[in-house]
Amino acid sequence: MEKWLLVTYLVGMIEMMIDLRSDTVTQPTDAMQAAMAGAELGDDVFGDDPTVQRLEQATADLLGKEAAIFMPSGTMTNQIAVRIHCQPGDEFLCETTCHIYNMEQGAFAQLSGVVGRPIDGELGILDVAQLKSLVRPDDVHQVRTKLVLLENTHNRGGGKIFPYASVVEICDWAHQCGLKTHLDGARLFNAVVASENDAAEWSSHFDTVSICFSKGLGAPVGSALAGPADAILEARRHRKAFGGGMRQAGVIAAGALYALENNIERLSDDHANAQILAQAVNAVEGLSLRDAGVDTNIVFFLVDPALGTAAEFSAALRREGILINASAPDTLRAVTHLGLSASDVQQVAAVLSQLAGTSLSA
Repeated sequence: MEKWLLVTYLVGMIEMMIDLRSDTVTQPTDAMQAAMAGAELGDDVFGDDPTVQRLEQATADLLGKEAAIFMPSGTMTNQIAVRIHCQPGDEFLCETTCHIYNMEQGAFAQLSGVVGRPIDGELGILDVAQLKSLVRPDDVHQVRTKLVLLENTHNRGGGKIFPYASVVEICDWAHQCGLKTHLDGARLFNAVVASENDAAEWSSHFDTVSICFSKGLGAPVGSALAGPADAILEARRHRKAFGGGMRQAGVIAAGALYALENNIERLSDDHANAQILAQAVNAVEGLSLRDAGVDTNIVFFLVDPALGTAAEFSAALRREGILINASAPDTLRAVTHLGLSASDVQQVAAVLSQLAGTSLSA
């Protein structure tokens, strides 16, 4: 009982803090919870959950694809995309710091026998010229190049939007070479809101696209994979093998559907708050932006060694009621989201200025 009370207390303390660790920390709004509580349900493994069906159709329509499938996570949607495009002994081309290569436990190798070939980009962005010599010849000694993976927006690139013209060039080249293309669009809607291109335009150049509902869109659970009907049918088979078959999944699909219908345009608020934070960082001596600018809702900033390590600065922020994780010895990563107001971010700005004038090791 004492342990349960401690856990409850700690959870309550985190909820009271200003949390910029990720846009995955969002809580469903009252309206979203009402939609989830009233969801019409069925057994999705049997294909008869009407709320899941509505979500999948809405996702496919928005992305301009024939079909879509709901899954528990973006890791699963990405890994099943790799699975349906590649066979054991094949390889995909990707940017060195992308999520699929770095943050999914090498599942493409563990689960599908596929090799990743990373190429260094600039803030996660590749140019087609970097790829043109990388398609391997048909040689029994070598793996077979089959797939090109891009990420938009790019997480480790600081929420960087992949230039639309570069997407077109890379995907056109890939298809001319007989390669498939997949987009890790976990934060695709951030790119949509911050650019002149809608979701279907971005998606049109890729064979498959994955999107996440539990990041900036604010749903508690879920991602989707969209593409041709035959590919999504195959993905449904692999989802079962990967343990992603869900029963009355309409409970969580209702949250994702609410997010899709209500929370896309408001992402511009997150982008505006990220700009407030970026300006605050630039104004504080001893702190500096890692990148030249901030495209969307992710802000990486550097801590001068005179102020201590990033971990020490993060700990000092926590003592002031602010959660921002260190992503490297000298770097912190802050992510704005629907759980934060402009006044929250302004409060963070004030605390950053205050801490920069103190000794963190005292």
